[in-house]
Amino acid sequence: RFQACVYFASVFQAMSCGIHYLASVFMAVTPNFVCGFPGNVSSVLFHNSSASSIEDIWTLWTSTENYIVVQLENGEIWELDQCSRSKREVSLDLAYEYEGNKSVFPCSDGFLYDDTKWKSTVVTQWDLVCDREWLAKLIQPTFMLGVLIGAVIFGDIADRLGRQRVIWFTSAGQFVFGIAVAFTFDYYSFVIVRFLLAMVSSGYLVVAFVYVTEFVGIKARTWASMHVHAFFAMGIMIVALVGFFVRTWWVYQIFLTIATLPFVLCCWMLPETPFWLLSEERYEDAQKVIDTMARWNKVSTPCKVSELCSVQQDDPASGRTGDNDTSSTKKHNILDLFCNWQIARRTITVWLIWFTGSLGYYVFSLSSVSLGGNEYLNLFLIGAVELPCYIIACLAMDKLGRRNTLIPFLILSALICVLIMFIPQDFNILIILANMAGKFSIGVAFGLIYLYTAELYPTIVRSLAVGSGSMMCRVGSVVAPFCVYLRSVWIFMPLLLVGIMALLSGILTIMLPETLGKPLTNTLVEATEMGRNKKSCSEKTPPAHSGAALEKIEMFGQERVSTDK
Repeated sequence: RFQACVYFASVFQAMSCGIHYLASVFMAVTPNFVCGFPGNVSSVLFHNSSASSIEDIWTLWTSTENYIVVQLENGEIWELDQCSRSKREVSLDLAYEYEGNKSVFPCSDGFLYDDTKWKSTVVTQWDLVCDREWLAKLIQPTFMLGVLIGAVIFGDIADRLGRQRVIWFTSAGQFVFGIAVAFTFDYYSFVIVRFLLAMVSSGYLVVAFVYVTEFVGIKARTWASMHVHAFFAMGIMIVALVGFFVRTWWVYQIFLTIATLPFVLCCWMLPETPFWLLSEERYEDAQKVIDTMARWNKVSTPCKVSELCSVQQDDPASGRTGDNDTSSTKKHNILDLFCNWQIARRTITVWLIWFTGSLGYYVFSLSSVSLGGNEYLNLFLIGAVELPCYIIACLAMDKLGRRNTLIPFLILSALICVLIMFIPQDFNILIILANMAGKFSIGVAFGLIYLYTAELYPTIVRSLAVGSGSMMCRVGSVVAPFCVYLRSVWIFMPLLLVGIMALLSGILTIMLPETLGKPLTNTLVEATEMGRNKKSCSEKTPPAHSGAALEKIEMFGQERVSTDK
């Protein structure tokens, strides 16, 4: 009961991460537009169609190469392009085609936008078109840069100060910065606040994975951690629903932010994890959390930290001294992920999987725009299709194991990339199905790596490991658009790159240890020994029992376990 309440409270806020990650899909959309004109219009001409206002012409607009001819009340005739306008020297007859002299002028009177779909976007708010179009294209990359930095910073802070404090701060930050975005006064303040919002959103998502992993026992860990992604996908679906009903960008942003307000009001009740408390030797605080778990779960004989960890809290002489004390108080950093060859090789492989998963996910997503139809429905389905993906991943992970699920799905995505290259271009439906199959397979690997990373590393660097992996994930998401641009070189170049990366990742994954059914490790020694046949790598380093003891605490309240060493 205790673990369930903590879990659902934590993952509910993951919807907010999905919301803010995808909010710019509609917030920064660029509608059809043309140059403004100096005066009042009397008639409008577009090819063979005439109207009294430009609003009536937008339904006929089919290409950015088109232009609109308008006649003003003073008799002047102007040709309106997207980034320039031309005044006809001879304005006797209103006709679409004109071979006479023209005077070209810049768009000094602003722009006219098609507001049939969106009443207002950040593009129309600050005229981010033509020579300012690059500013609009920077909105999502700068957000992803904030996600990248936030993943590393908050992952490290969570290992130093605890998971609880980071969850508190990032939850409040998402709400505050989310509302602040709606009230920014110019483009630059908008980008800065969105950058801060990205940092706290990424920080929450990274720490939430570690938080629920350390609270949930072995039996439910796979489903619990994987379905954090399901709540993220539900956030994407919320973006589609809110975008369909609210067409003004700042109102849209407020509604999206308010969606997760309930968690902000109750997140202060979430406790610190016993894993982190014990890694910091705060045994009394850990015992308080365990006692609370016992009361909630109606367990009459709560376990004692002193018994599980062989620590005599009443005897000061039983504390660690010398080198062990120095090791326990050491502040860990990213270099600890390369402390020896075994851990370094593991880190490089894990980072490559994170990068490949993100790169493939976004390349396949960008390729799915050929689906056409209703854009809101498409986004909703993109979020909804992830839900069965994670269910299948969970079933496979529990039956086959983490590594044995990851390898075939990575290799399958590589094979699908090759398959798409041989499908004739006029087989549109088959190409779309193959792209969705590729996204599905890479999505399984992408979702699995969060849990797998948390299980591969010990408590003292677990948040840092997941955070650094998420950083590589964000690098992949930043590289993905540039990868898609390579279609101008060769139409299959993006798929070729994704296929090569997925195949390489699948092969390297063979060398990773399996973690299914194994207790979480607490020290780098235990993490190094994971997957080895021998029990100890050095006679000078005694076998650590803290990881096993912590796993017993993790299982507490769900099933009684033996304390035999």
